[in-house]
Amino acid sequence: MLFNSFAFLLVFLPAALVMHWLVERFKPQWRLPLLVVLSFVFYAYWDWRFAPLLAASILVNWLVAQAFLRTRQGVLITLALIANLLVLGIFKYFNFFADLTNLLSPLTVPKWDVALPLGISFFTFHHVMYLVDLKAGRAPRFGLVRYALYIAFFPQVLAGPLVRWSEIMHQFDERPYKRPDAAERFGRGFMLLILGLAKKVFVSDPLAEYVNPVFAKAATGAAIPTLDAWQATLGFTFQIYFDFSGYTDMALGMALMLGIILPQNFDKPYASTSLQDFWRRWHMTLSRFLRDYLYIPLGGSRNGLGVQIGALFATMALGGLWHGAGLTFIAWGVAHGLGLGAGVLWRRAGLRMPAAVGWMLTMLFVMFTWVLFRATSFDAALRIYEGMLGLTTHGGTFKWRAIALAAAVACLGPTAWTAVQLVPPRRWIAVGFAVVLVGVLLTIGDSANYEFIYFQF
Repeated sequence: MLFNSFAFLLVFLPAALVMHWLVERFKPQWRLPLLVVLSFVFYAYWDWRFAPLLAASILVNWLVAQAFLRTRQGVLITLALIANLLVLGIFKYFNFFADLTNLLSPLTVPKWDVALPLGISFFTFHHVMYLVDLKAGRAPRFGLVRYALYIAFFPQVLAGPLVRWSEIMHQFDERPYKRPDAAERFGRGFMLLILGLAKKVFVSDPLAEYVNPVFAKAATGAAIPTLDAWQATLGFTFQIYFDFSGYTDMALGMALMLGIILPQNFDKPYASTSLQDFWRRWHMTLSRFLRDYLYIPLGGSRNGLGVQIGALFATMALGGLWHGAGLTFIAWGVAHGLGLGAGVLWRRAGLRMPAAVGWMLTMLFVMFTWVLFRATSFDAALRIYEGMLGLTTHGGTFKWRAIALAAAVACLGPTAWTAVQLVPPRRWIAVGFAVVLVGVLLTIGDSANYEFIYFQF
């Protein structure tokens, strides 16, 4: 069920909160098993056929961890990591590599028509983080229930944030409703949930109406007028931000209502003055994962300039492939790898840039590369680029008010997490958020219900 659906907002979430409160009050030892059950119910609602895959993934990885702790045989962890990535590769990339093989060789590899299990990239990476840290001696032993909750916790199982075991496991032992600030934390979590919903329903989804028709037209090979191309590119730039940051706000809010603090995932990325700064602010948990579990093992910045540039390039190319099984996603990652490499060379040369110029160049680079991320093919991306550069017919439409408002909020406003921490506990503020929630529910009932963009990854 979608977070922005009646089934979730009016049935599942209220029922989950009530059961969690009752168990926390009368049977606290049942709290973690209850959250595991709720998480599997939530996951199975999408497609019950993939719930056994999630359960098997949890059980097998946990058993491997227990075997490693008994034997200290590192090969067990290595084999488990290979198996996790192999499962991810089969479900997510089999058809992609089959197409490449058919294109580049005389072989004919049949395609496998199977649905992609939601959240497989995210729960696979959670396994990887724990197993790698376990092998390195940084992670301790955990019971099956705690490990299952770490992997399957319903606010973040489908699209993150990517949570390290060290950020969440210690919180499972707390009695969240016994805290003196329990009511305030619950209230701030509820505000985060509403702000995330508002981002999705009032900003991201309306922007999709300006974006989708233009990219659909580009996919047919038709010429895109200049204003249409810029509207679609700018629209998607802010659509994906409000969509994904809205999801994250909802995930953080629901977790806080359940007594668990998840890591923040966005910190005003469109206020960045360099590409390096952008990746420290955009999808922050993924950026840290790529840095610590890929970039640094590939050599990082401590083995010479050549190794650093190569590690950046490989990390971002693989990061692009992680986002989608398509050459346009790889090209998006490669472009960011080249951009980050250029930034390293610029800093190594001791050069400086005014902040305003850095911000403008960063925004232009990010916007232009978002075209590769959104387009369904290189040809479709080329049609958009031709329009943006004025190489096709001029004219078209440009919904500047909606885009300008989204840009102002994204670049100038505080993050939702910061905003709810600053809001004083006042009755009139609660009434205001209640009004926003009513508006969200009325809008959901009157319009198309878009899935979150990152569900496809």
